[in-house]
Amino acid sequence: MEFVKQLVPLLLTISLGGLVMTVALNSGRGDLIYVLRRPGLLARAVLAVMVIPPIAAGLLVWMLPLTPAVKAGIMLMAVAPVPPLVPGQEIGVGARKEYAYGVYVAMALLTVVSVPVVFNIAAYLFGRSDTASVESIAGTVTSGVLVPLVVGLLIRQFSPKFAAQAAPVLYKLSMLLVVLAFLPIIVSVWPPMTNLIGNGTLLAMVILVIVSLVGGHILGGPELMDRATLAIAASVRHPGIAMSLAAAHFTDRRVQAAILLFLMVGLVIGTLYKTWIKRTAKKAGRAAA
Repeated sequence: MEFVKQLVPLLLTISLGGLVMTVALNSGRGDLIYVLRRPGLLARAVLAVMVIPPIAAGLLVWMLPLTPAVKAGIMLMAVAPVPPLVPGQEIGVGARKEYAYGVYVAMALLTVVSVPVVFNIAAYLFGRSDTASVESIAGTVTSGVLVPLVVGLLIRQFSPKFAAQAAPVLYKLSMLLVVLAFLPIIVSVWPPMTNLIGNGTLLAMVILVIVSLVGGHILGGPELMDRATLAIAASVRHPGIAMSLAAAHFTDRRVQAAILLFLMVGLVIGTLYKTWIKRTAKKAGRAAA
């Protein structure tokens, strides 16, 4: 059992790093800084991904009769933006590569500032003395985002053909490792996770995911696929960051259970949204033809 506890974080680190490297291997010139070079797109992305979800989460946990563990889990997920599996989901529904990758890189870099700021504000408003430091988040972003990006970009620079061949293989392998890493976590917290259902827990999570989707969809601009890109980026939160914050600041395992329950709710609603986007795009294509 101790071996499994040590293996899971390693698998999670490798798998998430692999997903980030896939982004770099697939990126063309300028893709990764596409949003950073466009202030209007960047402002809308920040609003959709880093402002609307935590504000909506704060209002929900204040209004609804939720347990403290559920409140903490929802707020931690709202604080933690864009996991590296987001660009793959966006490309899967037909997103522009430069916009999908650009939003991911911009939000991942801004996480260094946004996570500590939003976490500390939320802790203060809910009467807690916890604080998250810029240094700890910067270390996570450097090892989990910047290093895999640089390695992937170097591979693409010196061997574009190999990068193109390796990217889909690495993506599939990384997704498999993500599943293998999360399975033991889900099994360990399954009983407390099922016990959390009730007293508005699912309602709050569903509302937050929908609000995040709608916010991103509206702010994504006139093009359907750009709307879908920002909606997915806004609604899919980073369980790795949320779990690390939970481990550092909460001893109640039900907080981790709430995080995973939120993740599952988001995956279900996100799947329904992506199905609707694909059908809408097909109808628009047939109408144009």
